[in-house]
Amino acid sequence: MKIAYDPQIFCGQVYGGVSRYFCELASRLAGEPGVDVSIMAPLYVNAYLRHLPPGLVKGFRGPRTDRFKSVYARLFFRAAGMAIGDLMLRANSPDIVHETYFFAYALGPRRARRVLTVYDMIHERFPDDYPLGDKTARHKAAAAKRADHVICISESTRRDLIEIVGLAPEKTSVIHLGFDLMKGGPAAAAEQGRLVSEPYLLYVGNRRGYKNFLGLLKTYASSRQLRTGFKLICFGGGPFTEEEVGVMAAHGLSEGRVQQMGGDDDLLARLYEHASAFVYPSLYEGFGIPPLEAMAHDCPVVCGNTSSIPEVVGDGGEYFDPADVDSMREAIERVVGSDAHRRTLVEKGRARLGHFSWDRCAAETLDVYRRLA
Repeated sequence: MKIAYDPQIFCGQVYGGVSRYFCELASRLAGEPGVDVSIMAPLYVNAYLRHLPPGLVKGFRGPRTDRFKSVYARLFFRAAGMAIGDLMLRANSPDIVHETYFFAYALGPRRARRVLTVYDMIHERFPDDYPLGDKTARHKAAAAKRADHVICISESTRRDLIEIVGLAPEKTSVIHLGFDLMKGGPAAAAEQGRLVSEPYLLYVGNRRGYKNFLGLLKTYASSRQLRTGFKLICFGGGPFTEEEVGVMAAHGLSEGRVQQMGGDDDLLARLYEHASAFVYPSLYEGFGIPPLEAMAHDCPVVCGNTSSIPEVVGDGGEYFDPADVDSMREAIERVVGSDAHRRTLVEKGRARLGHFSWDRCAAETLDVYRRLA
């Protein structure tokens, strides 16, 4: 059985969860007997491809398009990579083409069976968080309808896809993502010591719209226990916006109580290790890796009870209604106010990590391919 991954994500994403997912799959399936796996990625910009076994990637590293000042240059190299990739797929004549993102048209031979992975339905649920004219939702629907099978990374995403796009349920299945401990690890983090001198709550990732960071700010400000006893550390997501600074000022949050930091996985591991709690206030997630990262570093998780979050976190987190400031405040206070409760969440979090494995993800994905071939 010949399996090929198309060039879409590798032509556009240097680092990121989607390209990481396909590299994890391809590297594991390449060792399966009777399976011929290739990533068709001419002019790729993706950093992960350099670490895959020789012969798995068909193509060569192109220029980093994000460094071009002209949008036309970026579009040209991406279009060239897609066009050459289409020709390479046709020449390779695979039995299975797994499309790596959402495109209006199918790449590769029409005879090949097609698989698509859908990660979330955020563009459809929160269209106002994206620029006017964004075509992701339209292209996602087109790719899902032409696919022979659609893999969803959570049951929540599968339900939303069936409802919004109108796919037949039997055309879909759920395969959870895997999880690996990030660099650094708890032991290394402990050896390097604390980065923040006083107790803190940790928020990780981008802060736009559906991520509900403004809701967390209002919750933090509403609690005397939280705002006086703990800093709020925000990792990643870039500097605070004017709107975020305005909300902090409006709610009387003094300078330095809410702090933004950026850095690599080692730094993030240290922040998880020493945080009093990791807070995940998102209104919607297709899966949600940060709670698993927190669990891996013995950091108690306090999270919203919506979309796929309970499906991933299980009994390893303290839940709240992310649209309700009082609910969020009470949940965070319960966790940081009880050492015994924190220890219980840490223990349950460790156990929960065993549910997520890249080997299992790859094996279940191969089962999908075999049913189609």
